[in-house]
Amino acid sequence: MHFTGTIWRPPYEAASLLLEVTAGCTHHKCKFCTLYDDLPFPFRMSPLEDIEADLLEAQTMANSPLDRLAAALQGLPAGRTYARAFLTGANPFVLKTNRLLEISRLIGQYFPSVQSVGCFARVTDIGLKTDGELDKLKAAGYDGLTIGVETGDAQALDFMDKGYAPEDVLAQCRRLDAAGIGYNFFYLTGVSGAGRGREGAEASAALFNRLHPRIIGSSMLTIYPNSRLYREIQAGNWREAGELEKLDELRTLISRLEIPATFAALGASNAFNFQGRLPEDRDKLLDTLDRICRETGEQELRVYRETLPHL
Repeated sequence: MHFTGTIWRPPYEAASLLLEVTAGCTHHKCKFCTLYDDLPFPFRMSPLEDIEADLLEAQTMANSPLDRLAAALQGLPAGRTYARAFLTGANPFVLKTNRLLEISRLIGQYFPSVQSVGCFARVTDIGLKTDGELDKLKAAGYDGLTIGVETGDAQALDFMDKGYAPEDVLAQCRRLDAAGIGYNFFYLTGVSGAGRGREGAEASAALFNRLHPRIIGSSMLTIYPNSRLYREIQAGNWREAGELEKLDELRTLISRLEIPATFAALGASNAFNFQGRLPEDRDKLLDTLDRICRETGEQELRVYRETLPHL
């Protein structure tokens, strides 16, 4: 398989067929992000011949004798099937519509069982597509995009150099709604900085409540020395929130969300993993956060943050 560097996927895409169609990020400016620093280039498209070769390899692996034997021993159908494919890279949705359509066609050729195709997308990627193109992508199976919105806090988005504002999130996600393309949000707890966690959470809830994300996945901001944000801290331009303030921010966000959605704090950046369905699991989620705050102190949480390997 033609995988380049570290491969990132959302926790909920664990069962999906992973296929590299891009590597790196077209924006590559977010001050907190170091995810693609191991690549020798900012962004690269995979050649279609590499994509097709990977699909052939994945098809061969799915039907290998060992896989068939393992399935038989477990009483399962022979040959691995996938219901979904996930395109890797920071923002494959930036690709031109015709290329995305060709990729979905190739996936269907080698894996007819695949019913939907997802990927990471920047808000600005959606803006590059016409309404008609979004309709075509929906018809081709594109659904469940994961968008790194991070926050609805305009000040934080501007400072972190995300390249868009809350009103852009609203406008572009409403276009996805109109096309019937589902989407999920990544929320970055702590991105508003020290003393502004609740404000950032309230602004985010106000934005999210006007949209229809299926999943809101929360990660905790972890700052590494090779990031631009670390240099801003060293220069005295920004202060990191404490760990308990970050948990209080999460509590505020969950309390303010009014839309039906799955809320998931999963992945290594979260010292404690939990998830639930809103609104029905709201009290359970809040009780979990309250228990963590009661039973775990700032120092213990800080040790976890500072010893976390590079993500």
